Amino acid sequence: MPNLMVDLAGLKLRNPTMLAAGVMGISSSLMRRVAKAGAAAVVTKSIGVEPRLGYSNPTVVAVRCGLINAMGLSNPGIRAFTNEIMLLKQFKVPVVASIFAGNSERFSQLAQYVEKAGANAIELNVSCPNVEGVSQICQDTSLLFKVVEAVKSVTSVPIITKLSPNVTDIVHVAKAAEEAGSDAVTAINTVRAMAIEIETGRPILANKIGGLSGPAIKPIAVRCVYEISRALKIPVIGCGGVTCWQDAIELLLAGAKAVQIGTAIKYKELGIFNEIVSGIKKYLEDRGYRKVDDIVGLSHQY
Repeated sequence: MPNLMVDLAGLKLRNPTMLAAGVMGISSSLMRRVAKAGAAAVVTKSIGVEPRLGYSNPTVVAVRCGLINAMGLSNPGIRAFTNEIMLLKQFKVPVVASIFAGNSERFSQLAQYVEKAGANAIELNVSCPNVEGVSQICQDTSLLFKVVEAVKSVTSVPIITKLSPNVTDIVHVAKAAEEAGSDAVTAINTVRAMAIEIETGRPILANKIGGLSGPAIKPIAVRCVYEISRALKIPVIGCGGVTCWQDAIELLLAGAKAVQIGTAIKYKELGIFNEIVSGIKKYLEDRGYRKVDDIVGLSHQY
């Protein structure tokens, strides 16, 4: 039987699937449900220092190729949310705290809070495409370097940097994160997008522009993972458009060590995790592979 366990920058995962940030990661009870459904790790909703209401409705619009959202990083603030992380201290799967801020000092403050609360790793959201002050970090490698370096200096848990596809050269950005001390990177966050109601001519989202997730961005994620994993020594987590086990396999072949799942929960509910895990297991078994690592980056040989 193939071994599905994955070592992700020191995090021991029972299989290569993770809950993506922003989907069901707002409370301990919801994250427990996700873990019971088969996810090997959960990433929380992105949390800031202070409570944030986010944008007014409408914040999400369904399009033929996925979802466009502009939530505005709504969250209860770090002081309230640490209670949710503390409730997961005896959790059977790793808890990755997603945090965001506008500067390195705030990121460091947040990182210390979530580590003290019991987070097993930290994912730096430096790439939300529709919140000013956050989206710019991933587009400025010197600023990104300062953020990663600052967080690394005050924490002992693995640091994961979530990268944006909305840049000229994602490999250049990924290298800056690696050089600053990031233990892994997640590729990718959502792609800047927009929808307009044709009868009125009005942008549908209150913020006008949002981030596209879902099936349409999977080929972009595959390309980014492929390019980044060839250039970096640290692990890459694939994220974007995974809706079936075949998508997960494609990202693994491209070089991802694990895959995050988010929008697909809307289409297939929590059963998507076991579906993907079963598909990966059968794929390995049918081809005689003994472990997940045997296929990670296999496409690089061509």
